[in-house]
Amino acid sequence: MKPKLTIKLLREEASHFSERESAFAEPTLFGVTDGKAVGTYFEHKFRAYLSERYTYEVGSSAKGIDFPEFGVDIKVTSVKQPQSSCPFKSARQKIFGLGYSVLVFVYEKTDDSKTRTGKLNILHTIFVEAERTADFQTTTGILRILENQGNKDDLIAFMQDHMLPTSDIEASQIADEIVANPPKVGYLTISNALQWRLQYSRVIEKAGTVSGIHRLR
Repeated sequence: MKPKLTIKLLREEASHFSERESAFAEPTLFGVTDGKAVGTYFEHKFRAYLSERYTYEVGSSAKGIDFPEFGVDIKVTSVKQPQSSCPFKSARQKIFGLGYSVLVFVYEKTDDSKTRTGKLNILHTIFVEAERTADFQTTTGILRILENQGNKDDLIAFMQDHMLPTSDIEASQIADEIVANPPKVGYLTISNALQWRLQYSRVIEKAGTVSGIHRLR
């Protein structure tokens, strides 16, 4: 019987896999420049690696994230532009976080024309806890308002000024929640779009120096 995967083991194996994969030359990656294709290759290989060693609940498109039992999603991105897309659910995600943790693999891809192989050097493997997945500028702006004795009207005005996609009713409800339960500082940059665009430069910079952002490798 294979042991059951835990979030602790997931983080440990992410580090081990990153080291292993960084030394692996893959023929099917040679000449591939599509970041989505690279990410799909890496995610499938990592999940296969885990499945050989552990039992765990496999994510699905319906559940939306890779490890639903742990509330963790995988993001694979190039160091040239460390970002990825994310399904838009609610403007609340920019303030209170995505609702799940993010395991980020940041790679640098090189091709070897002699062996006709591609290699992914995993430069950063970072685990961002759910409570740190909100937008940095949004959360720090809100916290400044609260520190400056701001009230509900100030918070609603802030959301309107920053064009958060909310109705008046939802903005009022969010403002009440902020007053009752101020958000923690998030470290993602989340761009408004039909799909959120998550950017990871700050996460890479802060990993291992602030609580909730763990540098695994």
